[in-house]
Amino acid sequence: MLTFWGPRRRFCDGVSRRDFLRVGALGLTGLTLADVLRLRAESGQTGKPRAVIMICLAGGPSHIDMYDLKPDAPTDFRGDFKPIHSNVPGFDISELFPMQAQIADKLTLVRTVQFVEPMQHELEEVYTGFPKSAKRPAFGCVVSRFGGPHDPHTPNYVTLDQYQANVFEVENPQYVGAAHRPFLFGDEGVKDLHLTNGVTAAKLNDRTQMRDLFDGIQRGIDAHGDFGALDSYSAQALEMVTSPKAREAFDLSREPDRVREKYGAKEAKYIYGNDPTPTNPWPGDKFLLARRLVEAGVSVVTMRVGTWDYHGKTSGTGNIFTGLRSQLPLLDRSIHALVTDLHERGLDKEVVVLVWGEFGRTPKVNNVEGRDHWPDLGFALFAGAVKTGQVVGRTDSKAALPKDRALGAQNVIGTLYRALGIDSSQMLPDFTGRPMRLLDDGEPIAELV
Repeated sequence: MLTFWGPRRRFCDGVSRRDFLRVGALGLTGLTLADVLRLRAESGQTGKPRAVIMICLAGGPSHIDMYDLKPDAPTDFRGDFKPIHSNVPGFDISELFPMQAQIADKLTLVRTVQFVEPMQHELEEVYTGFPKSAKRPAFGCVVSRFGGPHDPHTPNYVTLDQYQANVFEVENPQYVGAAHRPFLFGDEGVKDLHLTNGVTAAKLNDRTQMRDLFDGIQRGIDAHGDFGALDSYSAQALEMVTSPKAREAFDLSREPDRVREKYGAKEAKYIYGNDPTPTNPWPGDKFLLARRLVEAGVSVVTMRVGTWDYHGKTSGTGNIFTGLRSQLPLLDRSIHALVTDLHERGLDKEVVVLVWGEFGRTPKVNNVEGRDHWPDLGFALFAGAVKTGQVVGRTDSKAALPKDRALGAQNVIGTLYRALGIDSSQMLPDFTGRPMRLLDDGEPIAELV
C-alpha cells in the first residue's frame, strides 16, 4: 500500500512527508481510471472474466440467520427469522433478503465452506486461503502478478478500506513482491484528491527533486518492503495528481441520483452494540465505487463492510437478532444494486463478485440471546462471471456441519483464480527460496466453473 500515515515530519520546503506521500498515493488511482473509462468506451468490453470484487463481512456473519435458515430446527437453533423462496427452486434465504431473492438466478450460494483458522477474528484465510501462521500472499497480490495483461496506467489491486495496522498484515504480498501491494483508497482518498498546499505541478514534474524528497524517507519505506516498487509508481503519480480528471473520476456525486439511490441512502445506519438506536453508518458507496473501479479496469477490489461480531446482549455487542434486523436489509440492497448494475452495464461476464466472512455463528443460540464463533460452517455468495442460479452443498438439520460438498477457503480462492485464468498449482519461491504452490488445495468449485 502506498498511502502512509505517520508522524508529520516536514521536508525542508515545509511540506510534510506524510502529506507528500498521501498526494502521491491518492494520485496513483485517479487519472488512470478516468483514462481507462474513456479507452474502454472506445475499445468495447472483453466479455471474459478479468476482475474480482471481494466483499468481506468481517466478524463472522451468521450463516444460519442469512443463507441457511432451518425453520424445522428446535427454537433454540432456528433463531428469529424465517426463510423465503427465491426465483430459483431450493435457493431459500432470509426474509430480510427480499431483493436478493428476486435475483437468485444471478447468484450462486455455497453453503458448506469450512475454515481452518481457530475461533478468532483472523482474516488471513479470507484473503489468502491460508491461516495467519502460513504467511501466504493475499489473492489480490497474486492476481496482480499472474493475472494476464493489464493497462499499466491503472492499479491492479485496490482496497477500499481505511488504513488499519491489520490491513498491512491481511492484504500482504509476502514473497509475491512489494510492487503488488494493493493501493489503499479509503474515504479520505475520495475527499482529498488534490495537490497538497506547497506542492505545485512544476515541483512534482521535477523528478530529481521528487527523488531527493523520497530519499529522506527511504528507511521508513524499506520497513514496509515498498522501496523497490516506488520508482515504478512515482511516474504515474506525477501525471495523476496534477489532473482534474482524477477528482472527477472518483466524485460519486457525478453518478445519477437514480444509481446512487439503488445502492442505499447515504445516511443509512445499523445497530451494533447495546444502543437500540442505529448509529453505525452503512458504506453503500463502497459498492458503487467498486463497480466504478472494475469498470475502469482495476483487476481486484476488496472491501470490508458492516460489523458482524454479534454475540448477545450481555456481551456489549447487542442482541444478534436486533442487530441483524437492522443490518441485513442494508446488505441486501447493496448486493442487489451491485449485481444488477453489473448486468445492466454488460460487466457480468467480466467481473466475479464474492461475499463471505471468516466463519459462521454457532447454530445454537446461547443463554444471552446470541451466537458465538463457528468455523465449522460458513457461506460464500458468488455473482457475475461464474455459473449462477444454484446452491452448492447441503448442511445438516441444524446448520452445524456439511452433509456433502465440504469445501475450504482455498477452494473458494481457487475458483477466483480459475475464473481469471490463473493456475493455482504453479510454484513461486518464498523468502527462503523454497518453491511454494499458490494454493495447496486449490481445486475450484466445479459447479461454478
